[in-house]
Amino acid sequence: MRITEATFAGSSTRVSGKPEKKLPEFAFIGRSNVGKSSLINMLCGNSKLAMTSGQPGKTRLVNHFLINRKWYLVDLPGYGYAKLSSDGRKKIEDVIRDYLNFSKEMVLLFVLIDCRHDIMKTDMDFLDELGTSDIPFAIIFTKGDKMGPVARQNQIERNRRILLEKWEELPPVFVSSSQTGLGKEEILGYIDSILKDMVD
Repeated sequence: MRITEATFAGSSTRVSGKPEKKLPEFAFIGRSNVGKSSLINMLCGNSKLAMTSGQPGKTRLVNHFLINRKWYLVDLPGYGYAKLSSDGRKKIEDVIRDYLNFSKEMVLLFVLIDCRHDIMKTDMDFLDELGTSDIPFAIIFTKGDKMGPVARQNQIERNRRILLEKWEELPPVFVSSSQTGLGKEEILGYIDSILKDMVD
């Protein structure tokens, strides 16, 4: 799949405020500074589409982007912001849960995890919650350019083992880099295959 058109379609805090036109949705989420906005911009070939910032927690709303006039890429607020007040964290968690639990158009959630580190407890807790709620998801290990290929592969295999301690079967796993374009074809190809299956 090649993204030829990506336009901002609206922001909301509740599913009732989503764009009126209902299309399949593929959502992206991760911890603060995991590189979510940069990944979205890389996938869409537009460096200014999603807001990027060194300041954690800039995305507070659910942002819909209309892709090729056929589906939505959904940029969700992140989880695990230690610097926010408990009230601030709860507001963001409410926005996330409302979308995940009530968006009937969401087809798949991509969970972004920094490939350089062991999976953190906040990541595992979030993945466990997805499993309990039967929410379909895939994992994208981001910042793949920050390590050499051997070290990167070793760390990803370590994270696979960590996941398999709790999960009998792993979801689809991708490795990406917003700097080099690593993973772009694989991620968009996977989305394309799901969309084609929905039509068939």
